[in-house]
Amino acid sequence: MREQKWLITGVSTGLGRAFAQAALAAGHTVVGTVRSEQDLRAFEELEPGHAHGRVLDVTDGDAVSNVITEVEQNVGALDVVIANAGYGVEGTFEETPLAEVRRQFEVNVLGTVATLQAALPHMRRRRHGHLMAVTSMGGLMAVPGLSAYCGSKFALEGILEALGKEVAQFGIHVTAIEPGSFRTDWAGRSMSRVAQSIDDYDELFAPIREARQKASGNQLGNPAKAGDAVLHITSVDQPPAHLVLGSDALRLVNAARTAVDEDIRAWETLSRTTDFAEGAQL
Repeated sequence: MREQKWLITGVSTGLGRAFAQAALAAGHTVVGTVRSEQDLRAFEELEPGHAHGRVLDVTDGDAVSNVITEVEQNVGALDVVIANAGYGVEGTFEETPLAEVRRQFEVNVLGTVATLQAALPHMRRRRHGHLMAVTSMGGLMAVPGLSAYCGSKFALEGILEALGKEVAQFGIHVTAIEPGSFRTDWAGRSMSRVAQSIDDYDELFAPIREARQKASGNQLGNPAKAGDAVLHITSVDQPPAHLVLGSDALRLVNAARTAVDEDIRAWETLSRTTDFAEGAQL
């Protein structure tokens, strides 16, 4: 494989760091965005000359655009862009303040949109590129206590699916990366927890929250192997639109999709009653 130029947001820790390390080990050049100068220096020390750090807040759309323009000019034409930066909000729907929901969408959804929109014109002109974003198994299924997080990831799934159909004509691939539970800081440092204030939810949610905290650091998923999987799909002619990572994600996503299919089948007759007798089918 020829050397590629990658840009990955959020490479300080977690899956973003794992993706970057896999690409660097394969001989690629990686520009990684971080939130501090200290993290920038630590990232560049991974592979001097091939690891390039940029301090960036992905919620600042102008800054995102400026960074990608500068990278295209000074590092080179980007082949792969992975919008990875994000975090989780834990809390029941009723207890989660609107400001927390808004911030969750600003980072997870709008930060991703800003990153992909900034990279897309360059790739479209070249008729080449691979755009990816880390959604989650929580973008294809949902669990109690993560309504804001899953909502943001479901939104990304729709955006990415539509985007992929728009840009396929230009030779640009789009992949939603849907990890299960990996040994990262997601359930620790990267999780914002809403204060519990309504006792009625304790019986349902308290065991779920406790189990997630106990599992932190002992999750099933291996970040290095996730990096290898993402690296692999950049080398194939037809990469997937969806890349589910982890056997837990496969199990939970399949169960959720089966439940949706069962609802559709069970209520198919009622669904058909809402048509005009004559009308245009999409």
